[in-house]
Amino acid sequence: MDLHKNSVPGFAFSSFVPLLVRALWCALAFGLAACAGRPSGDAALDSRPGAAGLNAAVGTQDYLIGPQDLLKIEVFGIEALNRSVRVNSTGKIGLPLIGMVQAGGLTSEQLAADIAARLTKDFLQDPQVIIFIEEYTSQRVTVVGAVKKPGVYPVKGRTTLLQVVAGAEGPTSIANIGSVKILRPQADGTRSVMSFDLKAIRDGRIRDPEIRGEDVVQVDNSVVKDSVKQAFEFILPFWVIGSLL
Repeated sequence: MDLHKNSVPGFAFSSFVPLLVRALWCALAFGLAACAGRPSGDAALDSRPGAAGLNAAVGTQDYLIGPQDLLKIEVFGIEALNRSVRVNSTGKIGLPLIGMVQAGGLTSEQLAADIAARLTKDFLQDPQVIIFIEEYTSQRVTVVGAVKKPGVYPVKGRTTLLQVVAGAEGPTSIANIGSVKILRPQADGTRSVMSFDLKAIRDGRIRDPEIRGEDVVQVDNSVVKDSVKQAFEFILPFWVIGSLL
């Protein structure tokens, strides 16, 4: 009776645990095969109107200046006119010779052209004006999904995708870093979708795209990593119990 009492439970768990592990791995293999047999999320997104292809170029040429942004203004050959100025709450900046100028709602190129035209009118001949945006204080970026600290973050100066993800304390252990998406608002109220390989960016194989204010950075879970994590979390208690018997 004692032998039967001690051997039956041990036999049941020692036989059950390997079978459970095999069943879970088979289920995982079938799941991966099913994922491979259908189009990826990126392929579906890229087919939408207005969506850009994988690793599409992202620039800041059409960024609109806003209140509290810090601008660096340079007039070639005239150092006395070079300065850094912050846009006030009404979207204006004050400059020597020409006074208050509307900057809010303009791109840096448009503002440079306006300042050059004002200087040409009364003071200079063909001035070359260049504007750098040192701080994008009025802008925010939202980071969601499989990052350690999702949230809304300010965009200050030139900010890239890698910097934004790092600011959210990096991707989680189950993140799909091979397809990190930037959702960018459009004039018609929709959002364009661009997908980037974060690992390729970190390895220096593709360039790190710039982030604009009001962008949403979305880091999805990896189906494979998530499935493996759940499988191990499920079988671990059985494995521990079986090893103790």
